[in-house]
Amino acid sequence: MHASRHPFCGILLNMEQLTYTTTESTRRMWRYYVQGWLAYALLLGVALHLDDIGKHGFDWSGLLPILAVLPQALILALHWPLSGWLERKRPPLPVTALIHAAGASAFAFLCYVLPALLFGTSQSLGAYVWPTLYALMCYGVIATAFQIVRANAARRRQEATLQQAHALLVASELNALRSKLNPHFLFNTLHSIIALTRKNPDAAETALFQFSDMLRYVLDTEKTGNDRVTLEDELRFTRDYLELESLRLGQRLKIEWELDDAAGGHPLPALSLQPLVENSIKHAFNPHSRPGTLHIRTRIDGEGRLLALTVGDDGPGADLDAVRRSNGLGLRTVDRRLQLEYGPQGGLSIDTAPGAGFVVTMSIPLAAQ
Repeated sequence: MHASRHPFCGILLNMEQLTYTTTESTRRMWRYYVQGWLAYALLLGVALHLDDIGKHGFDWSGLLPILAVLPQALILALHWPLSGWLERKRPPLPVTALIHAAGASAFAFLCYVLPALLFGTSQSLGAYVWPTLYALMCYGVIATAFQIVRANAARRRQEATLQQAHALLVASELNALRSKLNPHFLFNTLHSIIALTRKNPDAAETALFQFSDMLRYVLDTEKTGNDRVTLEDELRFTRDYLELESLRLGQRLKIEWELDDAAGGHPLPALSLQPLVENSIKHAFNPHSRPGTLHIRTRIDGEGRLLALTVGDDGPGADLDAVRRSNGLGLRTVDRRLQLEYGPQGGLSIDTAPGAGFVVTMSIPLAAQ
């Protein structure tokens, strides 16, 4: 099956692409790293022997003191792979301290003792105490800096891994919620058509054609794996559903539309408005023979920051606490999808009381689109 049919497959493909990109950037980093330390060694060697070059001029014999700096630079350059090895192996603290003590001693030896032995400087041993301490301090500063960089990189990798795991979890849960909602819609709609066949077979035939268009809408979002549609598409689907229900309910169902034309192009999850309408049909119209009014309103609130969709009826209403404790699938599923998609700013708010109708408002932050 094509990967685009599964919401989390796109995340996996992005992770594979990220891994490939990371590998390429790692190779490039190592090239720059080696080149940088070579440049450091050569510049340091030239800087330390500028006086000799100025007095005697450059000759090939003067190249040896410059190249003597390379072992020093090598010790410092080994900090990055060494810090990586320590991060992976996590040896005991005494072992880590012993490794750095050996490295610091080798660095100090290469900085001052070895040049004195090779080039026969006549300074006393005491003259090397402070330079040696300075070399040890330099080693410690650089080792600490590399360790901090490693720790920050590890923290960022851990955060990225957690974000990827969370994204996969959210995608899987959204897929599961949509899988629950689609059969729920199909079952309830077919149940309405079955009820209509007993009362008006001709209207039932019309309803079946209407239902086929609605089914195509559901299957298209399922096929592409992208359940985002525009508000205009969702409203069209909801109108088809209400036309089907009007065949069954007749004059009992009166619909009032209050639509913001500027909101029609904004995206939202497919099959999110229809369950709110279905909830009102189920509780405000199905159990009663009296006529009622269903009000559907769309608007952009909060200085263009929030898309609000309101579905209200003048039915018997309900106790709000009882609604929150209810195990009903439609409203609960839509609310969970909105929270997963948009965070705390998305979701449903319910305004109801016994004898006061039932109003549901769906909020979608436009900044998250």
